[in-house]
Amino acid sequence: MKKVKDGVFLAKRFSRGHSRPAFTLVELLVVIAIIALLLSILMPSLGKARSLAMRLKCAHNLKQINLAVNMYLNENEDTYPCAQDPLPVGYWLWMGRGWRSFVAPYLSNRVNKNNPSVLFCPEDPTDKDKYEATSYAYSMAFYHSPQQIDAMSDKSDTYTNPQPSIPQQCDDVASPSGKILIGEWSSNHSPINDGKDDGWWCWQGSSNFLFADGQVRFLQANKIRPARDGLPDANLTIRGIKGIDWPR
Repeated sequence: MKKVKDGVFLAKRFSRGHSRPAFTLVELLVVIAIIALLLSILMPSLGKARSLAMRLKCAHNLKQINLAVNMYLNENEDTYPCAQDPLPVGYWLWMGRGWRSFVAPYLSNRVNKNNPSVLFCPEDPTDKDKYEATSYAYSMAFYHSPQQIDAMSDKSDTYTNPQPSIPQQCDDVASPSGKILIGEWSSNHSPINDGKDDGWWCWQGSSNFLFADGQVRFLQANKIRPARDGLPDANLTIRGIKGIDWPR
């Protein structure tokens, strides 16, 4: 009998020594509330971090494009891409799908709308079919003379009033650090509140821009100098390739 009693006693003692109290419903709800609060604090920061990462990737795209442009220049006597405008296919050279063919050989032999490579911004909300998966525009000041550019005074001149294309060279750029060569057409990283994003024809939003000297800057539209059409339009920079887009 003593052995039996001792066994029962030891079993009870062992059970009491290893018991763990369970969470109450109130404690569980408090933990859930704390987790929810932390998530609500962290989510905006995570969203900003992701957006910054996409913006930097976009800037890297432009750096790669700059390398391709430089290789093109080296093989073409320092002359910027130039062709009949508009192109035979119907769109204009300054549009992403227009100048794409000039840099494609220096990026990949298969660059096209199905394989946009670095010509498409990772945060561009535009339907890829609309512009054939291209996000960046090329300033037409690099294939028109300053006199031609100064004779244009409306944004419609860039897509309805064709002028003979005149090749421009690196030495023609008066201020390489101030003249935009290529840039995002839309404000991909700073969405415009009313949703009316008119690209370079809009004073709202911000974009990544590649300058003639190779630098890439993320600039608000209102930091760009007004062009011949009164807009932050790198196509119609006053004095064309000899003019300045930034700083104001």
